[in-house]
Amino acid sequence: MSQMTTSSPTASAAAHTPAKSARSLLDHAKHNLREYGMLITLVAIMGFFQYMTDGTLMQPLNLTNLILQNSYIVIMALGMLLVIVAGHIDLSVGSVCGFIGALAAVLMVQYQWHFVPATLACLVCGGLIGAVQGWFVAFSRIPSFIVTLAGMLVFKGLALALLAGQSVGPFPESFQMLSSGFIPDFANGEGLRITSMVLGLAVAVALTVSAVRERANRLKHGVHTEPAAFFAIKTAVFALLLIAFSYLLASYKGLPNVLVVMALLIVFFEFVTSRTTVGRRIYAMGGNEKAAKLSGVKTERLSFYAFINMGVLAALAGLVFAARLNTATPKAGLGFELDVIAACFIGGASASGGVGKVMGAVIGAFVMGVMNNGMSILGIGIDYQQVIKGVVLLAAVLVDVYNKNKA
Repeated sequence: MSQMTTSSPTASAAAHTPAKSARSLLDHAKHNLREYGMLITLVAIMGFFQYMTDGTLMQPLNLTNLILQNSYIVIMALGMLLVIVAGHIDLSVGSVCGFIGALAAVLMVQYQWHFVPATLACLVCGGLIGAVQGWFVAFSRIPSFIVTLAGMLVFKGLALALLAGQSVGPFPESFQMLSSGFIPDFANGEGLRITSMVLGLAVAVALTVSAVRERANRLKHGVHTEPAAFFAIKTAVFALLLIAFSYLLASYKGLPNVLVVMALLIVFFEFVTSRTTVGRRIYAMGGNEKAAKLSGVKTERLSFYAFINMGVLAALAGLVFAARLNTATPKAGLGFELDVIAACFIGGASASGGVGKVMGAVIGAFVMGVMNNGMSILGIGIDYQQVIKGVVLLAAVLVDVYNKNKA
C-alpha cells in the first residue's frame, strides 16, 4: 500500500514531463515570435515562390543573382539599422550611393586612378558626407528627416553634375571583381567548387560551436535561455540550411566575393550591437534619449558616429553597385533609400527607435529581394510589385505597433 503511495507521484511527474516540455517550447516560441517570425516569413515566401516558379527561384544561377542584386541593400541596411535604432532616419543613402559610384567612375575611368586608392578615397568621402549630415542632426538639433532630405537632393544633383549627364565606364576588371568575382577554387573541382563548399561547412560548424558555447555560458551564470529541445532544433535547422545554401552556390561558380564582404560586415555589426558598450548605449538612446543623457551617455556623439557609419556603408554600397553595373549612371541609387528603410522595418526595427536587430535587417532585405526576384520571374509588372511591397511594409509596421501596444 505504501509502495503504491510513494510511486504514484513519481509516475505522475514522469507522465507530465513531456507535457511540460511541450508547454515550455510553446511559451518560448510565443514570447519570441517577433524574433523568429521574420525568419519563418522569409522561409515561407521562398517556399511560395519556389513552388510558383517551378523551382526556378532556388536554382544556383538565380540564387547567385539574388545575392548580387541585394548585396548593396544589405550593406546599407546594416548602417540604417543603427540610425533607426538611434531614433533617426537617413533619406539620402540612395543619392550618396549614386554619387560615390559617379566619383569612383571619374577617378578610375577619367583620371586613371588605381582602384585601391580610388576605393579608399570614395570611402573617406562617404564618411565625410555622413559626418556633415550627422553634425547638423546631432549638434545643431535639426531633424534628421529634413537634413537627409536636403542631402538626397544635393547629392543627386552632384552626381548628375559629376557625370555631366552621361554614363561613365567601363571600370577596370580588378575593380569589377568586388561585385562580379567569386572565391577561387584551389582544388579545381569539376561541377562543384570544393573550396566554397568547405568554407560553407566550416562556417556552419563554427556558428554551431559558438551557439553551444554561448548557451552553456548563459546557463553557467544563471541567465534565462531557450529550452534545450528548441535550441537543438533551431541550431540543426540553421546549420543544414547554411550547408544546403553553400552546396547550391558551390555547384555554380562558388561563393561570390561580395557575399564574403557582407558576411564579415554582418558579424562585425552583430558583435557591436550585442557585445559592446557603444551598441548598448545606442539602444538606450533610441529607447529614451533623455534618460540615456541623464545616465551619462553622450547622445550627440553617438548620433554623430551613427551617421558617419551610415555614410561609409552607403559609399561601399555605391562601389558594389557600380562594380556590378560596370558603369556609373546619373540615375544610380534612385529609390534605394526606400528599399533600405523598408528592409529595416520589415526586419523588426521600431519606427520610434530603440528596437531592432542586425539579423532582422538582413532578413528584411532578403524578404524584399526574394519578393522582387520571384515576382519578376512570374512576370508581375513593376506597378503591382510596388503595390505589394508597400502593403508588406505597412503590415510590418502595423505588427510593430500592435506588439508595442500589447506590451
